[in-house]
Amino acid sequence: QVQLVESGGGLVQSGGSLRLSCAASGRIFSINGMGWYRQAPGKQRELVAAITSGGSTNYAAFVKGRFIISGDVAKNTVYLQMNSLKPEDTAVYYCNFKKRVSSGWSDSWGQGTQVTVSS
Repeated sequence: QVQLVESGGGLVQSGGSLRLSCAASGRIFSINGMGWYRQAPGKQRELVAAITSGGSTNYAAFVKGRFIISGDVAKNTVYLQMNSLKPEDTAVYYCNFKKRVSSGWSDSWGQGTQVTVSS
């Protein structure tokens, strides 16, 4: 089974930057979209940013102007450049690939990478 593997998380001071990467361990064909989600302790998982196979991007209001998503559906890779990080950005970040199937959508998830921003 194909797995998504994230990297790039870590500890950074407020105002710093990190770049997250996600790649599939095998090949996933016909991906319609890729994205990054995050989950802080005691909170629900939320969308951070997404990119479609056509290159359109969508950002949560709380990261607009600070984070940039990029990726290549053919190469099964997605990145998240995070700038001007704040302590409230502390969370486990998960990458997600979406694929349209006959019954709806098929989601693939990574195992998550911890991002901790100190004040």
